[in-house]
Amino acid sequence: MARYTGPVWKVSRRLKYSILGNGKELKKRPYAPGQHGQRRAKLSEYSLQLQEKQKVRFTYGMNEKQFIKFFRQSSKMQGVHGENFLILLESRLDNLVYRLGLATTRRQARQLVTHGHIQVDGKKVDIPSFVVKPGQKISVKESSRKLQVIQDALAALVSRKEYVTFDENTMTGEYVRYPERSEFLTDIQENLIVEFYNR
Repeated sequence: MARYTGPVWKVSRRLKYSILGNGKELKKRPYAPGQHGQRRAKLSEYSLQLQEKQKVRFTYGMNEKQFIKFFRQSSKMQGVHGENFLILLESRLDNLVYRLGLATTRRQARQLVTHGHIQVDGKKVDIPSFVVKPGQKISVKESSRKLQVIQDALAALVSRKEYVTFDENTMTGEYVRYPERSEFLTDIQENLIVEFYNR
């Protein structure tokens, strides 16, 4: 299954969840698209688990194969599986480029990475799913620092998460530490995703 590249608002409305994280796409019509979008059907346990998985998969813009790969990887880590899974997804390079404020959406951040504008510890990394470790530095390539898309994103940024820092003078950020579960995607129930894959 390929990564979804269609309109984000359609997915957000179907899942009743803001994929962009700012709620903009749900303000106008907070119900699912289509003529039956306003019906309130009671969801089965399977549907609830699937919906939760889709919320996270679409938020991070991943295809199913990649998503499962991260899920399996997180099962080998110590601690709570569901939490580890989300923390691993949050540690992806494209997500951290977004968290640093270099892009206004994760989709935009992914493009910056694939087009070679981003470096990790001074070396170009063009793989969006690259997992960054705490202490590693993420910077914008010198020739890309004046890019309008980056300048606009930085100007629009309201606040950064506490687990990243950024110096606008050097255009370098740092993934300071792994986030605590309470610091991101607080309305996601990751236990439902674990249940979905462990069926």
